[in-house]
Amino acid sequence: MHPDVVAALAEAGITRTFAIQELTLPLALAGNDLIGQARTGTGKTLGFGVPLLQRVAPPAEGGDGVPQALVVVPTRELCVQVARDLSTAAARRGIRVQAIYGGRAFEPQVTALQAGVEVVVGTPGRLLDLAQQGHLVLGKVRVLVLDEADEMLDLGFLPDIERILAMVPDERQTMLFSATMPGPIVTLSRSFMTQPTHIRAHGNDEGSTVPQTTQFVYRAHNLDKPELLSRVLQSRDRGLVMVFCRTKRTAQKVADELVDRGFAAAAVHGDLGQGAREQALRAFRSGKVDVLVATDVAARGIDVTGVSHVVNYQCPEDEKTYLHRIGRTGRAGSEGVAVTLVDWDDIPRWQLINKALELDFTDPPETYSTSPWVYSDLDVPEGATGRLPRAQRTREGLDAETVEDLGETGKRPRSGGGGGRGPAREEHDKPAGAPKSRPRRRTRGGGGGGGGAEVATADVPAEAASGDGETGGGSPARKRRRRRRGGSGRGPAESA
Repeated sequence: MHPDVVAALAEAGITRTFAIQELTLPLALAGNDLIGQARTGTGKTLGFGVPLLQRVAPPAEGGDGVPQALVVVPTRELCVQVARDLSTAAARRGIRVQAIYGGRAFEPQVTALQAGVEVVVGTPGRLLDLAQQGHLVLGKVRVLVLDEADEMLDLGFLPDIERILAMVPDERQTMLFSATMPGPIVTLSRSFMTQPTHIRAHGNDEGSTVPQTTQFVYRAHNLDKPELLSRVLQSRDRGLVMVFCRTKRTAQKVADELVDRGFAAAAVHGDLGQGAREQALRAFRSGKVDVLVATDVAARGIDVTGVSHVVNYQCPEDEKTYLHRIGRTGRAGSEGVAVTLVDWDDIPRWQLINKALELDFTDPPETYSTSPWVYSDLDVPEGATGRLPRAQRTREGLDAETVEDLGETGKRPRSGGGGGRGPAREEHDKPAGAPKSRPRRRTRGGGGGGGGAEVATADVPAEAASGDGETGGGSPARKRRRRRRGGSGRGPAESA
């Protein structure tokens, strides 16, 4: 390998290869197409990242600033993470890596591309937008990587991926990586790869789960889950914890409830603005919050050092989701604990997961927050309750992490936990040219010279509009009347 890449990785504490890296590096360095499959958390990013950086020429070696390598990932959070990992490995070679993803302003990404980059990591939608506008040139891409390929196909990105494939040269190296590789995805991948080698970094006789992760499965009542979770979070010697939910609403509700119980928690899900999502992840990585409540898509592929416990607050949809969830702990050879809470209604779904993964939890024990085995299994102190004692509330919390202004909504940067949370925003927080929350229409008559007479025609009834002080002079009766072309009156439903 290039000595600068080796030195940069050594500075980050990476000095030996994992199985997937050891198997893929010789093939990838020779320029072969390959399909890499390994358990989550076993080093797939550097499995494609190191050979990719070996084939890219920095400006000092003749690079002209047009992207030479493209990595396509399914989620924004994974995009940021992969770009950061590649930047770490490329730091000494002077190779520029740029993350391209939605949820933040176009302009900084366009500026970075114009300044020149060698490696682009991006999500399909934003990559296509910038390519179609001519800001992203893909004609010199020599290496194409599809990371978490099964998730991209599950999320319906296949048409976008096919359009991206049409923009890159036919003469290229293509690498496809994922933790799970169902048959249809292998078949599909072969249509755009040249004689790929399929590499599996674990044997057929090994389980799909990481052996360093200890698993517990409990049958829990939905109303008791907050109490049960609170006790799990008080396990002795626990580090960071990720809690997974199936729905965005549940994720936010659980995070809010944990904060109310004294835990330093934050949520990551699709209803949050990108600024708030990145704020929560930064706070989690830095330890300002030690509990991250997330939905499956938002947390796909997230690699945070020090995650000791994963809690499945809601039963996962399938075995693939289960593997990715519990793969957030027990990473890179360290040990972890995975706790799954299965509601009565989800027992059939869990049994399918259990059978597919050949686990030993066919009939999970009925468990409550007071069940003695919760305390013994997870090493929870006997006196633990549903609230964190004040003496243990030492984390700074989400409010200590500022919200970065990403240009996503044009709002001003500010600190605090609620940035970009929902659609309800003040008028001055909207980007220029955005429609006002109360659309208005000029009237032909009305007083108030200079054409300034406006009557609210949406969100408020005619009676309310008459007294809002926005019309010019005239009697109340004149203010309530609206003139319409054609003389046809509309009902209140149409005018709203």
